[in-house]
Amino acid sequence: MSPLSITRTLPADATAAALRADVAQGLTRTPKQLPPKWFYDARGSELFEEITQLPEYYPTRAEREILLARAPEIAAATDARTLIELGSGSSDKTRHLIGALTGLHTYLPVDVSESALTAAGKTLLTEHPGLTVHALVADFQRGLALPEAPGPRLLAFLGGTIGNLLPDERAAFLRSVHDLLSPGDALLLGTDLVKDEATLVAAYDDAQGVTAAFNKNVLHVINRELGGDFDPADFDHVALWNPEREWIEMRLRARKELTVKIPGVDLAVSFAEGEEVRTEVSAKFREDGARAELAAAGLELSKWWTDDAERFALSLSVRG
Repeated sequence: MSPLSITRTLPADATAAALRADVAQGLTRTPKQLPPKWFYDARGSELFEEITQLPEYYPTRAEREILLARAPEIAAATDARTLIELGSGSSDKTRHLIGALTGLHTYLPVDVSESALTAAGKTLLTEHPGLTVHALVADFQRGLALPEAPGPRLLAFLGGTIGNLLPDERAAFLRSVHDLLSPGDALLLGTDLVKDEATLVAAYDDAQGVTAAFNKNVLHVINRELGGDFDPADFDHVALWNPEREWIEMRLRARKELTVKIPGVDLAVSFAEGEEVRTEVSAKFREDGARAELAAAGLELSKWWTDDAERFALSLSVRG
């Protein structure tokens, strides 16, 4: 069995420092906001796994449908010997690609969670004993230096996670991907598509309240890590469709006037009744818009696949 190697490119205290900075900056601005990455402690990851099983939440099923149907075509189009996955998590969906990429030599999963990378890497090595797995503990938005690995390389960014980036952040991210790719490499990008408002809102506001618990989990993280005294019961989960920007916004809305103390960043944060904290943006895409954003970063969209219901898309792009 090939060994699992892990390279940490983040300082040991990077996560704690980033949380402090995001909370201090986000809760003192107007309007208030917090990045969605702080949903994902162990409990938040469990809740998200529950969300992917909900009848209202279609993206995971739709993307898996495309991967199952198109993995051989993706493999033939890229002939990748190295697969790089950003925000790899459990590497669950990636298994369909790994199985199809018959010439694959190296898998490079990138995630901020070392425990997730270790667990996924061990599982993959059991299933594919000839595979080399080199995991990177890194934040892809902070710039990414990849180790040497055989080409061609396929860089996968799945799950529609690109939609969590604001337009300027998306542009910067895609430019960084362009700079990482060499001739012959490719980007496999998952994008959720624009559709009717009712379907979109239901996917982020399920009847069982799992997404509400997921949204409020950021308050538990702040309480635990920074000594905050948030009472999640003081906030309502809100999911709204913004038709002009074509994105879903998740927010937490204060049910009454209150003040929250957060000793870890020396803050006392006041909320008016009805005041909201934006906790996530999830942009939805159209093919022409995705093609234009990729082109602006110097990437040429060459393949576009959707599930049968045209809810989600996987696209393949190369450096122009």
